[in-house]
Amino acid sequence: MNDVYQSAFSTRYCSKEMQHLFSAQKKHSTWRRLWVYLAEAEHELGLDVTQDQIAELRAHIDDIDFTRAAELERDLRHDVMAHIHAYGEQCPNARAIIHLGATSCYVTDNTDILIMREGLQLLSAKLAAVMRKLAKFALEWKSQPTLGFTHFQPAQLTTVGKRACLWLQDFLTDLTELEYRASTLLPRGAKGTTGTQASFLELFNGDADKVKRLDLRIAEKMGFNAVIPVTGQTYSRKIDYQVVSALSGLAQSASKFATDMRLLSHLKELEEPFEDAQVGSSAMPYKRNPMRCERVCSLARYLISDALNPAQTAAAQWLERTLDDSANRRIAISEAFLCADAILNVLNSVCSGIRVYPKVIERRLNEELPFMATENVMMAAVKRGGDRQDLHERIRMHSKAAGNAIKLEGLPNDLLERIAADPMFGVTLEQLTSELEPLSYTGRAAQQADEFIRDHIEPAIARYSLAPDVSEIFV
Repeated sequence: MNDVYQSAFSTRYCSKEMQHLFSAQKKHSTWRRLWVYLAEAEHELGLDVTQDQIAELRAHIDDIDFTRAAELERDLRHDVMAHIHAYGEQCPNARAIIHLGATSCYVTDNTDILIMREGLQLLSAKLAAVMRKLAKFALEWKSQPTLGFTHFQPAQLTTVGKRACLWLQDFLTDLTELEYRASTLLPRGAKGTTGTQASFLELFNGDADKVKRLDLRIAEKMGFNAVIPVTGQTYSRKIDYQVVSALSGLAQSASKFATDMRLLSHLKELEEPFEDAQVGSSAMPYKRNPMRCERVCSLARYLISDALNPAQTAAAQWLERTLDDSANRRIAISEAFLCADAILNVLNSVCSGIRVYPKVIERRLNEELPFMATENVMMAAVKRGGDRQDLHERIRMHSKAAGNAIKLEGLPNDLLERIAADPMFGVTLEQLTSELEPLSYTGRAAQQADEFIRDHIEPAIARYSLAPDVSEIFV
């Protein structure tokens, strides 16, 4: 296999579970299962389809002769017809009633809905496992003060755990969206060639009630309690866009998390797992590159871009159907799910062992805390009768002077000394330094972490078990 192209999704990044969902075996055995459902429903509603024919079809759902199907497709130039004939050769007594009244999209579209639903459920479970690990991390570090950053410039303090809650908030939004999409998907059902159900109306001698019951009965056999009310030959391709957009949303959140981790790794405050034998660079032995988080960003970029495919496909559909969706959908939908799976596999690895370096965090805090304290200094001076606007301007001038001394002369931060020497503030250096306790500048960060995880994260992930093991994947 090393002399032909292989997708990195299947060789490096994706779980066996997700690969199976988009395998030929899964797709075509689902086609056969749908043909069984159709035959069962037609039998139950009085058509001349026998139990023996149904039993024969059911007995050969999974033993597909893919070689024979490929031979037939080369002649017929039609994949569904090729599989109908291959199935019929295995089931000679049922051959005449396979696909009775249906069009190709009966099996292709309904199968896509079933597989996407399973894919969304698998991704939801994996995302919940990531969230569980990240929530544990957030609670462990909820009271560790750290510099907040806006515009990647030092800002007011937060805590390591509260920052993790920002990542969790995004992932909670994604989990909600994945669950919503999975729960609201509906099958195409049995609608005929242009969605009018004319072929089924003919089979049932004009009995419209039986046609409607057939449609719903097949949906129930598929595990749904309703069908898409109206379709053309296909279900609306907007559904594909909505599903892949949910995966794109997950990729956006994952990239935000991984980018933050890369920035914090540069600051040496946080670090993704790094094994004892791991090599960071072939040329620079000291390197500890955040390669897992870089991979997340790389894969996320692909998935975010891939979401444009279903959007353009939905926009380009003609009337009751056109076939220029087919080749694109084979690639775009499957690879969106595979990519999302790959991203979650890496996130699972990263969140299993995020390393925190409190001493580095504290050193940076001590360098910047005088600047952070100025808001409290200003408020205290206002309470003593000062003018807020004048005080603000004086602090701005002192901060600028202290910053220039640090950056231009390499001197230590002397902002507090400058404020203490300014009679406008009426405060001593000892009073100022006695108030520089980092945790007192973090507001409700620790409580917010507790409340958010207790009230929102834990209920959202409670029903999910641990994600499948991904140790065999290059994470």
